[in-house]
Amino acid sequence: MKARQGMMIVAAGCLFSTAAWCASSSDANFAKKAAQGGVAEVSLGKLAESHAQSADVKAFGQKMVQDHGAANDKLKVAAEQEHIQLPTEPSSKDQANINRLSSLQGAAFDKAYAEMMVKDHRTDIAEFKREAQHGSSSPIQSFAQATLPTLQEHLQMAEKLPGAAATPDGQ
Repeated sequence: MKARQGMMIVAAGCLFSTAAWCASSSDANFAKKAAQGGVAEVSLGKLAESHAQSADVKAFGQKMVQDHGAANDKLKVAAEQEHIQLPTEPSSKDQANINRLSSLQGAAFDKAYAEMMVKDHRTDIAEFKREAQHGSSSPIQSFAQATLPTLQEHLQMAEKLPGAAATPDGQ
């Protein structure tokens, strides 16, 4: 009975509280998806460091590990403020991409990774812009605003990687 009452209080607090201690479901969904994507970017970056042929792709992979690792840490702090439990594993789709790329080496890896990074960063930028403009959770919205310039820089870098030229604009 006590556990059930506690759950009702938390639920009522999320629904009726004007305090910012409970994020909206869209903010929580954004945070969870961003966490999964960040974990995937770190894993893919590590793959690039070991599987890529191009020094530029290896350096980009290292930057992904560094930048997305730091962003993941900042997201954890924001999520804790909002009592959001973040996943620690990539989504099943991202894991399938990690598995696929782990079987590639050299130029084939470079091309597939570059195409994926361009596409993923375009998607991420759109989602982060939406959260930055319309988020209702101050810590999560601030995280999105602060991370957006780094994602835009990553997209510019990814578009210059070997193999990325084959990726049409808008995908």
